[in-house]
Amino acid sequence: MPTIENAAMKLNRYAENPILKPIKESDWECGAVFNAAALFDGQSVHLLYRAIGEYDTYISKIGHAVSEDGFHFQRFDQPVFEPQEHYERFGCEDPRITPIEGKFYMTYTALSGKAWSGSGNRVALASTENFRDFKRHGIILPEMENKDAVIFPDKVGGKYVMYHRIYPDIWIAYSDNLKEWYGHKIVLKPRAGLWDCQKIGAGPPPIKTENGWLLFYHGVSSDRVYRLGIALFELDDPSKLIARQEEPILEPEEKWELEGDIPNVVFNCGAVEKDGMYFVYYGGADTVMGVATVDKHQALDFV
Repeated sequence: MPTIENAAMKLNRYAENPILKPIKESDWECGAVFNAAALFDGQSVHLLYRAIGEYDTYISKIGHAVSEDGFHFQRFDQPVFEPQEHYERFGCEDPRITPIEGKFYMTYTALSGKAWSGSGNRVALASTENFRDFKRHGIILPEMENKDAVIFPDKVGGKYVMYHRIYPDIWIAYSDNLKEWYGHKIVLKPRAGLWDCQKIGAGPPPIKTENGWLLFYHGVSSDRVYRLGIALFELDDPSKLIARQEEPILEPEEKWELEGDIPNVVFNCGAVEKDGMYFVYYGGADTVMGVATVDKHQALDFV
């Protein structure tokens, strides 16, 4: 693995964070709003965020928020996606979204067991053209306890590519039709003695740069603190790591990141490129949403 000699890259928090908070009067998002997929359509930033109502059920639904500047969002008063099928009866969690061939494909964790049971996590897929009407494509990695799945925005070698997480590593897989996936192998592992020693998982879909596929990811330490990191993979073979920053790019520091439903957590599912910046959207303590930015060229300074 390459030696990192350059200065560590860090994200810059938005001064008015958090950008989304629970709404006490709402029955479906009064408990928490966090872990949002993000997409920039050239005019607006769209967030598909995870929302929880009453904590006694802890069943996640997905809401939609829109912004012109990437910081100030308007929300719709009803969820746009919620459990309907048996395989997701305990929640639709942690969405990621990728534009592919004129549609928006959303991977998410379909929970068929109760959240606190530690089992029943499967990767499911849905698609939409308008963030209102979704078509379910079912469980796409059916034989494995799995989550944190992200589909690349471009084919590589004529195949669709996905990163996913079989505990505790990030894996790669390939597909010809977005439904059957094969060629599974590990591409990134936790590092002993560092902030990501316990487990890791992909954040947003990888971002294509001239230097390689840029991946924001989360890592968990032995004391259960969630931080964000960054890595770069080869364009023609995204199973091959080019570089990985040793230091985290964001870690819990603010009160709303340190205190909440799950304390000491920053967790990222969405990022967009806008105005020469990467806007990185993340959940704080599994309760609220924040955003942090970095110049897109500075994001590669660690290589």
